[in-house]
Amino acid sequence: MTGQDQKDAKRIAVVIPCYRSAATVGELITRIGPEVDRIYCVNDASDDNLSEVLAAVAQSDARVTNLTHAVNGGVGAATVTGYRAAIEGGAQIIVKLDSDGQMDPRLILAVVAPIRRGEADYVKGNRFFDIESVREMPKLRLIGNAGLSFMSKLSSGHWHLFDPNNGFTAIHADVASVLPLEKLHKRYFFESDLLFRLGTVKAAVRDVPMEAIYGDETSNLSEMQVLFQFPLFHARNFFKRIAYNYFLRDFSAASLSLIVGVMLLVFGVIFGISAWVDGARAGVPATAGTVMLSAFPTLVGIQLLLSFLGHDVSMSPRKPIHLDLAAVRVLSGVKLPADKVSVRETSSG
Repeated sequence: MTGQDQKDAKRIAVVIPCYRSAATVGELITRIGPEVDRIYCVNDASDDNLSEVLAAVAQSDARVTNLTHAVNGGVGAATVTGYRAAIEGGAQIIVKLDSDGQMDPRLILAVVAPIRRGEADYVKGNRFFDIESVREMPKLRLIGNAGLSFMSKLSSGHWHLFDPNNGFTAIHADVASVLPLEKLHKRYFFESDLLFRLGTVKAAVRDVPMEAIYGDETSNLSEMQVLFQFPLFHARNFFKRIAYNYFLRDFSAASLSLIVGVMLLVFGVIFGISAWVDGARAGVPATAGTVMLSAFPTLVGIQLLLSFLGHDVSMSPRKPIHLDLAAVRVLSGVKLPADKVSVRETSSG
């Protein structure tokens, strides 16, 4: 690899989805160090004076490119716009920061380090690493994050991850290029949906520890949305992942364990309930044979499903794919596909 190639391989772009953050985003950008080559600020049709703030920032920092949505699309849509612009701009690693100033830009090098070392395709923060820091987290948020983390493990297949909604992330541009960006959730389920999509392409994902900081900021995400919408989204992604990875792209002993386990469990439960209802109506206790005919397939079905779960955990992606994608790009001599930016763009440089 030539010196220029090594330099290009380290090009970092930061994407900042912005909405009602005129009071914080300017100071955030001043804290982004020289290791970052480009900064893409996406104004998601904010109704404050954000556009004036971003214009002033672009005048003082040549790295800043401002992108504007005519209609509010949500944090996911704004991030995707930034991703596309960064890919078109030649970035190799794309970091996402929230515009509320709660993420420390000094951690950018730590977040991108596993990607630079060829150990991961996608890296995200984990606020649960330090026990003392976790103790300061609001109890309701702690319980909610634990539940969402488990659901995310099921839906994404990344069983070693925690804190799925952490917005401090980094992704290799080659991996972002092969993801169906247009299908990602447009709003607050974006991070979890991205983990699901990364799981379908077998991308390696890593956590990096970071401090949990909670100020007086007000989240635009309501508890009702998390309670009623997120479980449905995770369930949808779980069934999609199982269908993609265990039936469409591959069929293995684990697939058979899943099919037979579900059939036995369903039969055992339905037969047992039916026999119990019939016996209760007739006032006749179930015979030992009837009990065994219900209990045996139920227990075997549970055992097969646990076996499938163990296999699924062991298959959590650990090998980065961006090295193979880069090799394909070099050998083919063409750029990996990326959607074009379709927003109004202003820049100082």
